[in-house]
Amino acid sequence: MQKDLTKGNITKTLLAFAVPMILGNMLQQLYNIADTLIVGRFLGADALAAVGTAYSLMTFLTSIFIGLCMGSGSVFSICFGERDEKKLKERIFVSFLCIAAVAVCIEVFVTAAVDPILGLLQVPSELRGMMKEYLMVIFAGIFFTFLYNYFAFLLRAVGNSVTPLVFLAVSAVLNIGLDLLFVVTFSRGVAGAAEATVISQAVSGIGLAVYTLVKEPALRVSRKQMRFSRAGVQEIAKYSVLTCIQQSVMNFGILMVQGLVNSFGTTVMAAFAAAVKIDTFVYMPAQEFGNAFSLFIAQNYGARQGERIKSGVKSAVRTAVVFCLVISAAVFAGAELLMKIFIDAGETGVISVGAQYLRIEGVFYCGIGILFLLYGYFRAVNMPLMSVVLTVISLGVRVGLSYILAAVLWIGVLGIWWSIPIGWFLADLTGAIAYRKYRPFEKEKR
Repeated sequence: MQKDLTKGNITKTLLAFAVPMILGNMLQQLYNIADTLIVGRFLGADALAAVGTAYSLMTFLTSIFIGLCMGSGSVFSICFGERDEKKLKERIFVSFLCIAAVAVCIEVFVTAAVDPILGLLQVPSELRGMMKEYLMVIFAGIFFTFLYNYFAFLLRAVGNSVTPLVFLAVSAVLNIGLDLLFVVTFSRGVAGAAEATVISQAVSGIGLAVYTLVKEPALRVSRKQMRFSRAGVQEIAKYSVLTCIQQSVMNFGILMVQGLVNSFGTTVMAAFAAAVKIDTFVYMPAQEFGNAFSLFIAQNYGARQGERIKSGVKSAVRTAVVFCLVISAAVFAGAELLMKIFIDAGETGVISVGAQYLRIEGVFYCGIGILFLLYGYFRAVNMPLMSVVLTVISLGVRVGLSYILAAVLWIGVLGIWWSIPIGWFLADLTGAIAYRKYRPFEKEKR
């Protein structure tokens, strides 16, 4: 089920394509939210802190191959816009083998180096056992996460954003059911939460791969298309590696902040773990809208539809700003209530710190909403390096200011929270200047 994004009403086309992606990513977040909610409620604050820190590490490491899949998706979209089926299938073959190898290497690395990693993150000794137990199970099934993301980006690149949503919906429901079964009924602890996630990811990953191979013959690679051409490898590498660097820098910065948060003790760790889940979930539609926007731009870039690209940019900015303003108001008003979803009402210290974080970040969601559009735009118009630059600015400011301000006695943890929106807006300013100066879809003769 393919969809041509180079035709039709721009706003309607973009929203119809983006909404299933947004819903799919919300369901994917349920994997982690289900872990956090059930662990926090049934296993306590220590287990929540352990799983929350493990989530930050997991997000960083999986962002490596997810970034590669995302970059490859841009290549697939451009090939689809160019109507070059032979080139598309050759790029599919090259990217699948390369990214699969990276996923396997990550799994081996975590298994071998988990103890030094926990030490680097300054994880308190009383939490290390639980965090290690959780990570070892999660990364044993990391290949399933790769399968889902690879085939989801492939299908979305050719305009099919509905099928990944269907598989993810089944997987999310399964994850919640297995979480309750393993943690509550079987008393499997944090390992049970991890096992539930892995089984659910296996269902979505294997299921989506089989669907694509069986139901999408236009994406099925034949023997003659299984070739490593120099041009193909270079193109995949250019988009995928730079997008991977962007995603990795983003999540490495978050991981460095996690290490700083850990130094403030278990209460702040637990608050940060729950608040980040909420934070990520509520602005995640803007992130996924940015990814949909990127694929929309990439198809039109491949088809050389310059005017449609400019109109698409205006439509996307208006949509993102309206959404972020609504979400900002909701999060600011309901910060404590949102924290109480994850934390027992008696944990007043954790709730207070988490609500403080949410109110500071929530006011500035427009900053991250625009930044996601800038990432997607530059990735789609053959300027993936610019996305890396914006990420370095955003995360560099965030990490640097966090460590500087947190060291000031009267600022403390507030410095970590305030550094985040400051980084967003400096990156937005840089991206806006670059957008006005460089118009590759107008200037480049391809």
